[in-house]
Amino acid sequence: MPAAFSGRRLGRLLPLLLCISLLEGSPAGPDVATEELKPAGKEISYDVLEYEIVLPGVSGTALQKIVSVGSPTKVELTCKLEEHSDLKNPQVTWKRRNETISHTSKTQNSWTIQLTVSESSHLGSYSCVLKGEVEVNATFHLQVPKIEGKEKTLITYERDLAVMICKTEYAPMAWTWYMTNGTELVAINPSSDTNKFQIKIQSANVNRLEILKLTKEDSGIYWCEAAFRLGSSKKRFEVKVLSIMAPLKPFIAVVVEVVILVTTIALYEVYSKRRGEEGEREFDQIEQLKSEDDIAGERK
Repeated sequence: MPAAFSGRRLGRLLPLLLCISLLEGSPAGPDVATEELKPAGKEISYDVLEYEIVLPGVSGTALQKIVSVGSPTKVELTCKLEEHSDLKNPQVTWKRRNETISHTSKTQNSWTIQLTVSESSHLGSYSCVLKGEVEVNATFHLQVPKIEGKEKTLITYERDLAVMICKTEYAPMAWTWYMTNGTELVAINPSSDTNKFQIKIQSANVNRLEILKLTKEDSGIYWCEAAFRLGSSKKRFEVKVLSIMAPLKPFIAVVVEVVILVTTIALYEVYSKRRGEEGEREFDQIEQLKSEDDIAGERK
């Protein structure tokens, strides 16, 4: 009887022990699975722009280079000594304003820093100073691309057409044109007045504003703005609208002078002719009187 009881009890315990064993050997619960499925963070990769200034190693040398940066990127700036420079083993310091920057790589005669320019505060001037027997330096000016355009005043005439063109080295995100109203800049919206303004996109980095049917009220200051991810650039234009009679004024002045000159000559000729006729009359009268006196003398 006891043997039968223990057999029955063991038969009940075996399935329970088997379940416990399976649970202990199974993988971790949902928390571990969730951790494995988390996406890994991606580091933003930028193109690397490389710029170099070659220094001759002559005392007092200070060279500069403009570096246009329109969007976030990595920039490598290198100061390099000429191969046969007399400046040997100089002490090299990189600076941004008063902040000293350690160079990221160097060779026997070149020193490089690498910058990640991801916001406007990273723009500015970066300088390398080489000190030895003499001191030389070079400066890289990192800035938003400048807008190219004519600086001269645009002079045109009423009912004519005024054209202003802006161009940049890199394509901006957006172009905007403004006209000055007192001290304020008012954005030009061609869609609101197609008979007055037209904006034409010649290419991604060239923009053109046309002002139609000019009047004197269109004279003033105009601006174009190129917006980049790191900031914006502006270009100033001055438009001067003249009266349609303005080109004729010099011609009219010449004509008036000619008329005055011709009139003066004509009056002088008339006056001279009259004087000549009066002189001839006086001469005839004198001759007649002499003749009469001679006749009277002969009679006596």
